[in-house]
Amino acid sequence: MESITGWQVSSLCGIALWVVVSSILNLTGKIRSLTQPWVLRRVRSGTPMILEIQKYKNTYLDALFSGMSCVVSVPFYTAFLPFLFWTGHCKLARQMTLLMAFCDYIGNCTKDVVSAPRPSSSLVRRLTATKDEEENAMEYGLPSSHTLNTVCLSGYLFHYILSYSDYNVYTAVIGFSMVCLVVGLIGLGKIYLGMHSLIDVVVGLVMGLGVLAIWLSISEYLDNFIVSGSNVASFWAALSFLLLFAYPTPECPTPSFEFHTAFDGVALGIVIGVHLTFHQFHHENVARIFSSQLPVPTFAARVLLGIPTILVVKYCSKALAKWILPILANALGIQIRSTSYLPALKGGMTPNKKLDEVKQSGYAQKLFIFSDQTSFDVDTGIRFIQYSGLAWSVVDLVPSLFSFLGL
Repeated sequence: MESITGWQVSSLCGIALWVVVSSILNLTGKIRSLTQPWVLRRVRSGTPMILEIQKYKNTYLDALFSGMSCVVSVPFYTAFLPFLFWTGHCKLARQMTLLMAFCDYIGNCTKDVVSAPRPSSSLVRRLTATKDEEENAMEYGLPSSHTLNTVCLSGYLFHYILSYSDYNVYTAVIGFSMVCLVVGLIGLGKIYLGMHSLIDVVVGLVMGLGVLAIWLSISEYLDNFIVSGSNVASFWAALSFLLLFAYPTPECPTPSFEFHTAFDGVALGIVIGVHLTFHQFHHENVARIFSSQLPVPTFAARVLLGIPTILVVKYCSKALAKWILPILANALGIQIRSTSYLPALKGGMTPNKKLDEVKQSGYAQKLFIFSDQTSFDVDTGIRFIQYSGLAWSVVDLVPSLFSFLGL
């Protein structure tokens, strides 16, 4: 077995130390007390601008901005990225998947640390076209995740196209203008829909530029580590586990931690699957769509086979986790509860606490040795395993089926 390198040990120990110190010093509460009042004033002062923009409401703008909001949402990217892997653009797909997980973590941590509300629905019109948008509305407002994600993903896609194609200055200017236009429309749309204040969009834009700059500086090193590094699977599994604890406790429960758990699992499944099968399915010489090796009908057959397969794996992973985790917890003497997946375990909740008050916990409160809780939410582990299995099937199991069937 390969020895664990010093930087891997240092990274994991640093995160674990941060989890403990942050909990002991209550850094989340202190940061929130400094930032929340300032943000709240900006949200309230931005209400007249939202109302002014919403004076131009009509069905066409409703459809335009609602549609764009869905297209750049997390569920859309979750559905789109498997297709990108199967088109043969494997490096782009894994980079965008990990970048999406990074954006989700940074954005949701910031939301729950600051815990600043969205514009009041009693004052502005809030339009949520889908169930996913209704769930998003339950999160805190700052920063705008749609703006942050759009800046990062469209910016990285633009960088990738310039890096791997011949282009002239006019093409670059047109591409950059399109990225700016999309980002601007997304930001304006979130204000028009009543989902965000101007301060949310501005902070999302600034954070997105910062995250993108960091990602562009580390992406090649990270990719090289994933495809050919040492201890990749064990290191990333430990990192993913720690990131479940390195998450702030919000002022009130929101779905943000659930989204983070899902993407944390997706990142683990992608990394392990790509590392194990890089030379078989994910190298630079694999067949790509529109080539003679991968015509459109063949790609369509891949989709028809791949989508049902990953859905079956997702279902089986969830069922397996629901069976194994309670048994493991019982063997270790850990009292658990379930907020949704296992109704029989709802009685394991901490006494005298409402269901939504114990749905989330953050930082060292989730760690056994530092916790004053009498039980732990098994749903976090189930969700993590479920999405890890789904992501692994996208990059390992399904490509294996493609190879076996000559697709």
